[in-house]
Amino acid sequence: MSKPVRLFLLFRNCTHVLGGLSTCTATTDPGSVESNSNSLFSWLHNRTIRRGLFVDPARDNFRAMTNLYSSMSPAADSVNLSTQTHGAVFNLEYSPDGSVLTVACEQTEVLLFDPVSSKHIKTLVEAHEDCVNNIRFLDNRLFATCSDDTTIALWDLRKLNSKVCSLHGHASWVKNIEYDTNTRLLVTSGFDGNVITWDTNRVTEDGCPHKKFFHTRYLMRMRLTPDCSKMLISTSSGYLLILHDLDLTQSLEVGSYRMLRARRTPLSSDGSASGSRSTGAPRHGNDSGKIHPHREGLSPRNSLEVLTPEIPGERDRGNCITSLQLHPKGWAALIRCSSNMDDQEWTCVYEFQDGAPTRPPVSPRCSLRLTHYIEEANVGRGYIKELCFSPDGRLICSPYGYGVRLLSFDENCMELSDCLPVQTSCLREVRSIYSHSDVVLTTKFSPTHCQLASGCLSGRVSLYQPRF
Repeated sequence: MSKPVRLFLLFRNCTHVLGGLSTCTATTDPGSVESNSNSLFSWLHNRTIRRGLFVDPARDNFRAMTNLYSSMSPAADSVNLSTQTHGAVFNLEYSPDGSVLTVACEQTEVLLFDPVSSKHIKTLVEAHEDCVNNIRFLDNRLFATCSDDTTIALWDLRKLNSKVCSLHGHASWVKNIEYDTNTRLLVTSGFDGNVITWDTNRVTEDGCPHKKFFHTRYLMRMRLTPDCSKMLISTSSGYLLILHDLDLTQSLEVGSYRMLRARRTPLSSDGSASGSRSTGAPRHGNDSGKIHPHREGLSPRNSLEVLTPEIPGERDRGNCITSLQLHPKGWAALIRCSSNMDDQEWTCVYEFQDGAPTRPPVSPRCSLRLTHYIEEANVGRGYIKELCFSPDGRLICSPYGYGVRLLSFDENCMELSDCLPVQTSCLREVRSIYSHSDVVLTTKFSPTHCQLASGCLSGRVSLYQPRF
């Protein structure tokens, strides 16, 4: 369509709407002028957020993306990229420009593929001395890996024959890596319960300066929100810790969180927080509401909130939060959890509720509200299954037995902000794809292409692309 035609159609649409508004003005009293101006504002606002008859073309792409993702199928020339000699696939990570797919393997190695041609680029033999658990790109060339050998390694895509350096500081298995683009601090967490920051501004062959930022028992996963204003930590005891107004330059002393063992704040589906329990011992002695920094004599930054997220069907039993991901726009937290009896598994979405508390301090505000959930197949008990958001945040890819499921918030694959339910609702299944011969452990969307990757316990990687 030519530019003059587009301008004409836009002018005609605006004339039609404004004409309707002017007609309304002519038939009402002068006191309604303010309401008419509000109507015009509402129309423009709704058009911007993709509601109403006339939609901003910049946001009217969800139908095309829905069609693309609902037609995802294993790519004919890239199914089952064999990594059988390298053990299970624990993690997948694309470079920010989508040009490289990295694979973290059980048997000490890291694989690199070209996701477009599906060709193997390089194998980092003995990248670590034990299982490689997680990979994180700092930019388009530099990436970090962590391992059960308690170390983190930095790599440069331009020189893969050797590591840039190895980082030592954890006392147990290192499970995940985050990166603060504002301060250029690498952030790692491990089963020693420590969250450690590493100053990548001062990297040498011997490593870089580091310090222990935080410690908690039963730590499973740690994530930073996209704007790095919050840190979320999931635990095997079923609690979710949130550090608000994050400042990674400050080290937090465990002793300063005296309320960590004083109160618990169960999180209900309507976002309300029940009061503190007066009877009964906490499950692991690790409970609290949100700690007011001034009341506790802490810094105004890094205020701590400890939640017990509601899990469908698990109100009377404990659960283990094994996987934790954040919405790419920072709107929600996505968790995969299993019951302590390991007989049920769930994927849950929790909306961030920012703003002033509406309840008195004796009943602390909860920052998360359960909005969506779905029960999982619970195949491959004991293994962590890593799920992920699509780059636009409309879809979730979840390991499901020997395949993957694409899930959406509603039947139209709308953005979460446009379809928030009043009551907790079930995630919608867009498509299920089965292409593995073993349990799928990890999934990842490409940041630049309409492509998806998954890895399984037997060491195979599958790529998925739309089928036209």
